[in-house]
Amino acid sequence: MKLETALNAFAALSQETRLLAFRLLVEAGPQGMAAGVISDALGIPHNTLSFHLTHLSQANLVSSRKEGRSIIYMANFEQMRDLIAFMVQDCCSSDLARLHQADNADCAVVEFVDCCIPQSVKTES
Repeated sequence: MKLETALNAFAALSQETRLLAFRLLVEAGPQGMAAGVISDALGIPHNTLSFHLTHLSQANLVSSRKEGRSIIYMANFEQMRDLIAFMVQDCCSSDLARLHQADNADCAVVEFVDCCIPQSVKTES
C-alpha cells in the first residue's frame, strides 16, 4: 500500500461517525447493510450519513450497490487488510509482528510478540 493511500484511509476513519459506520459495516460482513439501516443504527439523518459514506468510499474503504430502492454499503475487507498489513510492515519488524493467512478460515491473522503489547493489555486478558 502506498503512503498516500494509507493517509487517505486514516483521514477518512479519523472522524467519529465515519469510524462508527465503518465498524458497523465490518460487523455486517460481506453482504453489507442498507443505508437506512446504518442511519437508524447510528441515529443520524440520511443526508449526513451519505456525506460520511462518500468519504469512506473515496478512501476505498466501502463500496455500494443498488438493490431495489435501497443502496447497500459494504466494507472493503481487502483494503482494510492492506491497511493493517501496511501498519504491521512499517511499524514493527517482522520479528515483532506478522500478518499471515489463517489455516482454517478465509481471513488474515496479525500476530504480535509480547514486546509489542502494552503491559496493561497483557494483564487484562
